[in-house]
Amino acid sequence: MDLVLLLKALILGIVEGLTEFLPISSTGHLILVSDLLDFNDDKGKVFAVVIQLGAILAVCWEYRTKIGEVVAGIGSDKAANRFVLNLLIAFMPAAILGLLFIDIIKQYLFNPASVAMALIIGGVMILWAERRDHVVDVEQVEDMDWKHALKVGLAQCLALIPGTSRSGATILGGLLFGLSRKAATEFSFFLAIPIMFAATFYDVYKHRDILYFEDLGMFAVGFIAAFVSALLAVRGLLRFISNHDFTVFAWYRIIFGIIILATAYSGLIAWSEA
Repeated sequence: MDLVLLLKALILGIVEGLTEFLPISSTGHLILVSDLLDFNDDKGKVFAVVIQLGAILAVCWEYRTKIGEVVAGIGSDKAANRFVLNLLIAFMPAAILGLLFIDIIKQYLFNPASVAMALIIGGVMILWAERRDHVVDVEQVEDMDWKHALKVGLAQCLALIPGTSRSGATILGGLLFGLSRKAATEFSFFLAIPIMFAATFYDVYKHRDILYFEDLGMFAVGFIAAFVSALLAVRGLLRFISNHDFTVFAWYRIIFGIIILATAYSGLIAWSEA
């Protein structure tokens, strides 16, 4: 077993788990770290998608009671039915656009320069959003209606651009459309479940011809690392937002994006062009 490859898998798994639910773009960070580790070939790109499932399962574990109640109440409980319908409505826009344009996006935007620009622009957007008056219409995620869900789902479409951040787009969209900080964050967590399950299985099926049994150890290491680190990140983020806004993440994005562009322009790091 290639220990160097397993170490790369461990590093990428930790990066995925720590960044998936923070508004700083897990895909963007994985593209950058994969580039630095020289693990950005087709198999590496599939690996980056698959380990996201580990992070999603961390959310399933953290909210297992809520998910269990919703599943048990489907068909008989109005609140559970509304919650599932809201997730389906919010899921559809990005799922449809992803199926139509994901190959084009991967071809032209899965590179450090695009990620850096998206990080900076997204950071500026977060700063702008945090300086607006935040009018709260929905305190709890259970109080959302289909119109709130659709608006958040449309905001999630922006996350198809690597570096934008799926959680950042959905949380920011939720805040702009009247959700409380807690409701926006939790709905972002729940919305990640169907979108990432779909993305993982679609990508594995599409690239099944380049995956082999000997890759199992690499995927297992990345998967477990993503699960553990994501669990810590989710719990930490929920504690953080109880007393803070997202400004710190905005400045992180802007500074990190500038560093990427500066290292590329100076030749300090030979980032790939595609």
